[in-house]
Amino acid sequence: MHALFVFITAMAISIVVLPIMVRLAPYTGMMDQPGARKVHARPIPRVGGIGIVLGALAPLLAWAPMDNLLLAYVIGSLVLFGFGALDDSRELGHYVKFIGQFIAVGMVVFYGDLTITRVPFLDPQPLPPSIGVPFTVFAMVGMINAINHSDGLDGLAGGESLLSLLGIAFLAYQAEAGANQAVVAACAAMGGIVGFLRYNTYPAKVFMGDSGSQFLGFTLGFLAILLTQRINTALSPALPALLLGLPVIDILAVFYLRAKGGMNLFRATRNHIHHRLLDRGFSHQASVVLIYSTQAFFVLSALVLMYEADWIILGLYLGVCSLVFILLTRAERSGWRVADTAVMPGAPGSWQAALLARIGRWQFSFIQIWIPLSLVCLSLVIPDIPRDFAVISAVLAIAMALDLIFGNEGRSVVRQGSVFVSAMFVVYLYTLHFPPEAEGYKVAEIGIYAVLGISIIITLKLAKGIEFQTTSADYLTLFIVLLVGFFKDIQFLGVNMAEVVVKSVIVLYGCELISNRSAGRWTWLNLASLGSLGVLALRGLA
Repeated sequence: MHALFVFITAMAISIVVLPIMVRLAPYTGMMDQPGARKVHARPIPRVGGIGIVLGALAPLLAWAPMDNLLLAYVIGSLVLFGFGALDDSRELGHYVKFIGQFIAVGMVVFYGDLTITRVPFLDPQPLPPSIGVPFTVFAMVGMINAINHSDGLDGLAGGESLLSLLGIAFLAYQAEAGANQAVVAACAAMGGIVGFLRYNTYPAKVFMGDSGSQFLGFTLGFLAILLTQRINTALSPALPALLLGLPVIDILAVFYLRAKGGMNLFRATRNHIHHRLLDRGFSHQASVVLIYSTQAFFVLSALVLMYEADWIILGLYLGVCSLVFILLTRAERSGWRVADTAVMPGAPGSWQAALLARIGRWQFSFIQIWIPLSLVCLSLVIPDIPRDFAVISAVLAIAMALDLIFGNEGRSVVRQGSVFVSAMFVVYLYTLHFPPEAEGYKVAEIGIYAVLGISIIITLKLAKGIEFQTTSADYLTLFIVLLVGFFKDIQFLGVNMAEVVVKSVIVLYGCELISNRSAGRWTWLNLASLGSLGVLALRGLA
């Protein structure tokens, strides 16, 4: 099963399901009310987990070949989803949620037969089942709660999980055999997260809730153990520390502080890293970006140090974590806070400002013409279109056509999702089938994408009338691009992964820019996307 197809399907399901669930949230009681520990001032629907889980599991149930392990993962995910959804609606309490967590983990450990047998410093001496089984249960339940507790700021838990899953998928793909399950499951979860982050970026329109955070923690624990204990046993057993990163040490530090203060370990408090950053005066987005940066460093370190000695990996992990907490503690004890910075006023109305605005308009015109034109032209010259891509293109083309005819003039999830999917399909398939006889034109192609990227930056800076606010999701995208950039020569899903990611980011930002500026249904971008989807469908199904 094609992992990219799974990712896009999961993302599309998540994007489509969430607006529906947001409307139903008040009737189901799945609303997160403001409180002393919370950073939002109005009730927010906490139904994001529904989009994530449905998006992640639907492709697996539809197309993945099921064995005991994957079936155990799916059943465990559904159990956690059920308990989490009830908690989002009725506040079950920690001890009731533990029942669901132990059932889910028990499915993987006992029915799926997945246990930890290799631990740092004892490898290759395996753990006996009497120790390995309870340790596996403890580790997975711990990871479920680590992600659950890290879900405190807009985009935080989703972004951290996305970075970890990207690292796990990459390492699993590099294994010679037996890694397809892990790659597909990771890509499915990443697709669900990306669809969710579309609505969860600050200021969030929807929260993940326990149904989503417990599923992500379960998925991360499951895949990290599967990767290091079964798929590639040459990897250091200490590697999950770096792959899973900051949420693990954060929850351990929180438990320590609660125990030190004589508090209930499971009673919510404001001593997570993100709360402590906010208390030091960092903005919501700055706090998220700082945590993203640390998590990206950990994941990148895992990819670089995958075969290094256990003491090197754990030494780096504990060293960086110690530095983070030392700096936070010193800042708290000294009363240090982030200083407010003054913003220098601009000089609107000058001839220089008018010239810069005109340059911005020229650049935007180039983007507005080039992207729709390239979508249609490239879809016509791609030599081979897989049937699964053709099927999803046909479905999206029909949905988009109906939305264009009967939809309203405002922005539409169906239209926007179809535009993004068509762009990703065209970029990936054209890169995959780039004609060998055209290698001499590769430099020209790189130059075109470079010009397009520069034009987007200039437009954002100079053009008037374009509302495009930089968010933490933009920094998350940057971190992902930097991560894959370190492995620019690695083939992933049949293509150079860095090339596809960079091209996709440029084109998707261009599409978003055009959508923000161009109102209405019958825009050139919408028509070009509809045309490219139709071409891919007809040529792939012919």
